[in-house]
Amino acid sequence: MGHASTLKRPPRRRAVFSWLRSVTVAAAAAVAGLVGLDAVGRPAAAPMLRASFVAAPVTPDVRLEPAAAPVAPPPAPVAAAAPAAPAAARKPVKVPSDPYAAEKIVQIGTLRIPKLGVDQRLMQGITLRNIDHGPSHWPGTALAGESGNMVVAGHRVTHSKPFRNIDQLKPGDEIIVTTHGRQAIYRTASTFVVSPDRTEIADPTPTPMLTIFACHPPGSARQRIVVRADLATGSSV
Repeated sequence: MGHASTLKRPPRRRAVFSWLRSVTVAAAAAVAGLVGLDAVGRPAAAPMLRASFVAAPVTPDVRLEPAAAPVAPPPAPVAAAAPAAPAAARKPVKVPSDPYAAEKIVQIGTLRIPKLGVDQRLMQGITLRNIDHGPSHWPGTALAGESGNMVVAGHRVTHSKPFRNIDQLKPGDEIIVTTHGRQAIYRTASTFVVSPDRTEIADPTPTPMLTIFACHPPGSARQRIVVRADLATGSSV
C-alpha cells in the first residue's frame, strides 16, 4: 500500500490572522468613507464634522434704548344727554277709540293706599291691556314726585279691582306711589264725579299732584269718580 495522503491544514493562527485582516480592512474602508483623505493621503475632516465647527457670525454690540410707552389716543367726546322735558310741559297721550288697542304691557312701579289695604303693581298705559293688570299710569303725565299732574286709572269691580273703595278716601289719607325706584307720598285733597268725556282731569298742573280715577258707580261706566291728592311736603325720595 502506498502512503496515505496527508491534507495540510493551515495553522489556526493563520485563520485567525486572516479574519482579523478582513475585519481591519473593512473598518479602514468605513473610516475612510467617513473621514476621507486629502490630496497627500492625510485624513480630511468629513463634511459633517467640518460643518460642526463653522464659526457663528459675530453679532455686533448694539445698545437698545427702552421702548417708549404707547400714547393712548384722546377719548372721544361724549355728547351730553338731552335734558328731560319739564313735567309741566308734557301732554297726556290721546285715549284710543279701541279700549284694547295695541299697547306694550309694562310695569313701572307700585301703588299703595294703606287705608284701603291696596298694594298693587303700577302699570304704564291707557288701554285695558294694561289696566286689566293693575292701576295704570297715563303716559305723558308726571311720574311720582315730579312737578305736574300724575294720572292713574284703575278698575272698581273687575280683575284685581284696586279702586273699588276709593270713594271712602277722606282728606289727608295717604296714597304712596313709586315709579322707577322713586317714591312719593300724596295726601288726599278732594273727591268728585265727572262724565267720561271730561279728559281734562289729565291736564298738566303747576304743582305736584296725583289724580286717580275709575268708573262710577261700581259696575257702570256711566261716570268717573276722581280723587285728587297733593304731594306731601318733603315726601319724594
